[in-house]
Amino acid sequence: MNTHYTILRLALVVTVAVLGVSFSFAEEAKSSGKHKDILPAPPPGKQWKLVWHDEFDGKKLDESKWEIPPDAPRRDAFWMRKAISLDGSGNLKISTFKEGDRYIDGCVRTRGKFEHAFGYYVARIRLHDQPGHWPAFWLMGSGVGKIGDEGRDGTEIDIMEKFSLDGRVCHALHWDGYGKHHKAATHISRTPGIMKGFHTFALLWTKDEYIFYIDGKETWRTKAGGVCQVPLFIKLSDEVGKWGGDIKKAKLPDEFLVDYVRVYDLVDKP
Repeated sequence: MNTHYTILRLALVVTVAVLGVSFSFAEEAKSSGKHKDILPAPPPGKQWKLVWHDEFDGKKLDESKWEIPPDAPRRDAFWMRKAISLDGSGNLKISTFKEGDRYIDGCVRTRGKFEHAFGYYVARIRLHDQPGHWPAFWLMGSGVGKIGDEGRDGTEIDIMEKFSLDGRVCHALHWDGYGKHHKAATHISRTPGIMKGFHTFALLWTKDEYIFYIDGKETWRTKAGGVCQVPLFIKLSDEVGKWGGDIKKAKLPDEFLVDYVRVYDLVDKP
């Protein structure tokens, strides 16, 4: 490292410290050419800190951060590793296609690699084009199947499920398992133009409530289920089924792209 660069870097670090910016030098440098998130205003004395992220740069999925589930049936298709790739332009690509007489799509998750409670979770996504399948950005944990403490011991949090090709987006919560004790709360928001280009889908999860956002605008606020108090892992997935329309009418292959996933925590200002 030459002396001129060292001086510039030290000056930047000092400036960042004085201004109270929450990113480290490495994080700020990495994200400087990327879309920057507009975060909710922090409470007095607090600031946002980036604690986990994947920008999907490079040619191969970082499996130190993500797990790809084993190939297996999922609804009206099969989740398979071959549906997961990086497009080489900084995006995760989850594809939906037909192979013989079966449909293929996929899922990635941070189970066992990053499990976290509370914070601001955001993904920048370009949605699919064809009917019969739906992308989702969600949080999940083993406690969802527990009965007796409502959602406090585990809740499936669907930050975004895109079941239609219009402006509707589904946000949902599920708790107390998926059997006879199952409970849920859902909300359909409407965002014109959501099917074109990239958009951000986010969740502010506090100890007291959930607040959902699309493109930085609040779409739903709820305390349903008593609010989960335990760590959850992140999932990005695509599923084939009637909720998404008739897959036989789809011109495949189709795909959705994820520019990044980021998680921020509130921390004390220095």
